[in-house]
Amino acid sequence: MPDVLPLVEARLGETLGEPDARASVTFLGTDRVEVLRFSGAGPEGDVVRYATLGMSASPMAEPTSMVADPVAGPRAELLLSLRAGRADTDRVLRPLAVLAASPQVEGVVVAPGASLDVGEPLWPGAAFTSVLVAEPGGLVEDLVLEEPMDPVRFLPLFPMTPNEAAWKRVHGAQALQERWLHRGTDLRDPIRRSVPLD
Repeated sequence: MPDVLPLVEARLGETLGEPDARASVTFLGTDRVEVLRFSGAGPEGDVVRYATLGMSASPMAEPTSMVADPVAGPRAELLLSLRAGRADTDRVLRPLAVLAASPQVEGVVVAPGASLDVGEPLWPGAAFTSVLVAEPGGLVEDLVLEEPMDPVRFLPLFPMTPNEAAWKRVHGAQALQERWLHRGTDLRDPIRRSVPLD
């Protein structure tokens, strides 16, 4: 089986350009996770993007699985897009690495519609401690791998305030996204307030 991570990094580079910074985090009992930063990527030059690299090295397994399949199973990396210069968002590198390591550490499968919580602000002064995992394919296309390996999906993350996260638990991810859309919420704004939920 090929080493997946060089292919993943090449796909990110094709779409977002060369990263201008990278950080590496290793957690006890897990493989290393890197987080790459891409500044001024895409047509909107004021957007900085953060992408994990390492989560897709192994397929994710359901917590109920007795034995994890080392080849087949869902693979993913995480993407976070934020407006540059409005907050110290580079401090999000470690929380993103924590989220990317969660399949190995906690035995969870990260999929669209899920909530991921780090239990502390995503960066200094942030109103967000969790993220909503969105549908892939909009920014970075899936990376198709050799059979029987599943493709690598690049999952966008939307920061959620605690109120939004609580509302989402009751009403669902789709309802929260519709509320954001209806209110014209700028989900890339690192200093935005919670969307009205009444």
